[in-house]
Amino acid sequence: MRIVLGVEYDGTDFCGWQRQQSGRTVQGCLEDALAKVADHELKTVCAGRTDTGVHATGQVVHIDSHAQRDAKAWIRGTNAQLPADIRVQWATPVDAEFHARFSARRRHYRYAIINARCRSAVLRDRTCWEYIPLDAATMAEGARHLLGEHDFSSFRAAACQAKHPVRTLYQLEVVRQGDFLYIDVVANAFLHHMVRCIAGVLIRVGRGEAGPGWVAEVLAARDRTLSGVTAPAAGLYLVGVRYPERFGLAAGGWLPDFGR
Repeated sequence: MRIVLGVEYDGTDFCGWQRQQSGRTVQGCLEDALAKVADHELKTVCAGRTDTGVHATGQVVHIDSHAQRDAKAWIRGTNAQLPADIRVQWATPVDAEFHARFSARRRHYRYAIINARCRSAVLRDRTCWEYIPLDAATMAEGARHLLGEHDFSSFRAAACQAKHPVRTLYQLEVVRQGDFLYIDVVANAFLHHMVRCIAGVLIRVGRGEAGPGWVAEVLAARDRTLSGVTAPAAGLYLVGVRYPERFGLAAGGWLPDFGR
C-alpha cells in the first residue's frame, strides 16, 4: 500500500533532507521513525529535497508498506518516535500511480526576510536578516522579469544535477508587512539553490545596488557568476505542493507570517 504524508520540520539542525552516511537528516529521522510503526524498513520519497537549514511546513512524502495501519497510527505513532523538530501533520492512502516527486505539478516556496536595524534573537534561524532598507515595490518590479518559462542557468548552484535548466515560474511576488518581506515563488520545479539565488538578486535590487532591469540581464546571461550572493537558507520554507485533482490531495502547509 502506498501512503502519502504531510510533513513539517524546522531545518535548523539538519544537514538537509537527504539521508547521508554522516550527519543528521530529515529523511534519516523520518525513515527510522516510520520503520518502527511499520515494523519493517522502508524508504521515503519527497516532493522536494531541501538543503541544510531550509524549513518545510508543506513537505509531501510517500512510502510503500504492507503494514495495515490507519491514518491515526501513521501520524501519532510516527510522531511519538520523531524528534521535536519534525512532525507528520496528516497521512492518507493513495493510488499506486502517485509519486510525491514526479506527480507534483507545482511547488510553492516562501522566503522570509526581516528588514530591521538589529538582528532578531528569536528569528535568527527562521528568517534572512537585512539591515539596509529594502524597496519591496522595486523588488516586485524586477521579479516580473522571471515569470514564465526560462533557462534559469544564472539561478542554479554550480553543483546542481538537474538535466536541464528550463523551469516555469507561475508566481513570484514580493510583499512587505512592517519589518518583514516575503518572497513567494511558485514553479513547476526548482533547480538547486534556485529560490535562494532569486532572493539574493531581488535583495540586491531592493537595496538599490541594481535596477529592476538588471534581473532580466542576469536571466539572459545564463551565467551564475553574475547573479550575486545566494541568500541564506534560514529564510526559506517549502510551504505547498500541488498535484493533479485525481489524487484527491489538498497538500499545503501554513505560511510563515511573522509580521502580523
